[in-house]
Amino acid sequence: MLGIFTLLQGASATLLTPNLNRIVNHVQDGTLDFVLLKPVSSQFWLSTRTVSPWGLTDVLFGLILIGYAGTRLALPLSGYVLGLLPLVFGLVSLYSLWFMLGATSIWFVKVYNVTEVLRGLLDAGRFPIVAYPAAYRVFFTFVVPVAFLTTVPAQTILGRTDATWLLGSGGLAVVLFLASRGFWRFALRFYTSASS
Repeated sequence: MLGIFTLLQGASATLLTPNLNRIVNHVQDGTLDFVLLKPVSSQFWLSTRTVSPWGLTDVLFGLILIGYAGTRLALPLSGYVLGLLPLVFGLVSLYSLWFMLGATSIWFVKVYNVTEVLRGLLDAGRFPIVAYPAAYRVFFTFVVPVAFLTTVPAQTILGRTDATWLLGSGGLAVVLFLASRGFWRFALRFYTSASS
């Protein structure tokens, strides 16, 4: 669990934080106009423009933790391979949630605190979802889907998950990604450019 959490934290520091926090800057500075004029998807451009090397140490440390725990538990290589799919689903879900929060900067210019609240809620992913009381389990499964970010990939690597959780993880990733694309288009309708 801790290895997967650290890996996700490193991936978000490498890819999500440097890109999605800049949406706020683009809206404040009026440079979002230039992004919207580019002949590429504005969501793609805003999401992939910058890569920060500072999160790569967390990615590496997370991989080391996962590998060490796997050797101590004598996990087969197939467990790691099967765990990649829900891990990718978790990354897509995390990206989608973060992008939707960044898109709210079109209405609320300063949303830095909201992303910090999301980061704080995602810290709950350090622990298995079964470690929380029932009310928290519902919250971390259906409101803030922390269970799908860390618990499902970890259980898949261990061979303790069933197809329902995997399908739920994939379905959530697809729904959240489509919702982020729709929400971005919706938010752009309310964007007043710097030149208007």
